[in-house]
Amino acid sequence: MSTPRHDIADASLAAAGRMRIEWAERSMPVLRSIRERFEINKPFAGIKIAACMHVTTETANLMLALKAGGAEIALCASNPLSTQDDTAAALVHEYGISVFAKHGIDRDGYYDHINAALDIAPSQVFDDGCDLVNTLHTTRKELLPGVRGGCEETTTGVIRLHQMAKDGALTFPMIAINDTDTKHMFDNRYGTGQSTLDAIFRATNTLLAGKVVVVAGYGYCGKGVAERAKGMGADVVVTEIDPTKALDATMQGYRVMPMENAAKIGDVFITVTGNRDVLSHEHFLAMKDGAIMANSGHFDIEIDVKWLEDNATQKNSKIRHQTDEYVMRDGRRLLLIAEGRLANLGAAEGHPAAVMDMSFADQALAAEWLVENADGLGAGVFDVPTEIDKEVARLKLASMGVNIDELTPAQEKYLNSWDHGS
Repeated sequence: MSTPRHDIADASLAAAGRMRIEWAERSMPVLRSIRERFEINKPFAGIKIAACMHVTTETANLMLALKAGGAEIALCASNPLSTQDDTAAALVHEYGISVFAKHGIDRDGYYDHINAALDIAPSQVFDDGCDLVNTLHTTRKELLPGVRGGCEETTTGVIRLHQMAKDGALTFPMIAINDTDTKHMFDNRYGTGQSTLDAIFRATNTLLAGKVVVVAGYGYCGKGVAERAKGMGADVVVTEIDPTKALDATMQGYRVMPMENAAKIGDVFITVTGNRDVLSHEHFLAMKDGAIMANSGHFDIEIDVKWLEDNATQKNSKIRHQTDEYVMRDGRRLLLIAEGRLANLGAAEGHPAAVMDMSFADQALAAEWLVENADGLGAGVFDVPTEIDKEVARLKLASMGVNIDELTPAQEKYLNSWDHGS
């Protein structure tokens, strides 16, 4: 096997990376079954895919499924702190997949890697935050005619794509993987909920029971974080801008209040909004000594880290695993996890493989569907076909040994008719 183009941190980590990829694969039976079919049918023969995603063991298994289907792949990282260097090494040297990713790379290197992945001249793109698609539409426009479509994995990325489409900037169809039930109901809720708290525990070893945990944002990610924190004995406070979501949180028994009030009482702050400056200087000035801050939104804009850097009298870098301590002028110490970047991947391992099994199954099947249907879609953001979402759920249930009822012919006829009275 020839070594593909790559830029990784340490080739000697490849064997260890392979073991971790194989470990994750044990918990991804749905993607495994899709990969086995792809290996026979080769739906991606002649297709080049550029992917900007978190370079983790779970992503590796998605890449292997696509390669089994005949795709030529170039993978780069969607976050500088999420790259697992052993996984990157294994993909290159054990599996022959082109990877451009190093843990902790700077901003310039990050975009160099995106451009290196795009050099493959892709016909399909996979994105996780819209940075690759944005780069295509700004500095790599010469490649746009060859791109037939792609998939976006995250809430933040889908928001950006909708804005591009609204402005008439998007030039090809993108499938909103994030908006499928088997993605946002499980990945966002159960995955983000568990992995975010995992990051906080690894970074600080704090006890959540009895603590006031402030969750900023009550979408699917926020719901998952709030549920898990409540289950650990925390007093959970939710902040929101959407009245419907705020009402939902209230009806679930959480205290709901503006962040300016929550900042005074919180022990742990977790941002999951997808927006910027959710925690900023007025909140930092009100926080308790020892307050912990973690962001589980995709980009590092939810916590105003620049203000902390400019105004703290002292910074104790990496006082613990992926934890920086900022000392304020009055002596209070504020703790920031993973530099304000995506905490569950910066300070932990991200979502459990069993959850990503569904998300990446959605992605693999949507990519297969695009091969046949992209040319008839036009530019824009499209939902994953319902039959794909249901098939992933069906396969997941089967892998768990769970059976469900089926409609009888009479029931099906009743649901598809209108002439039955009360």
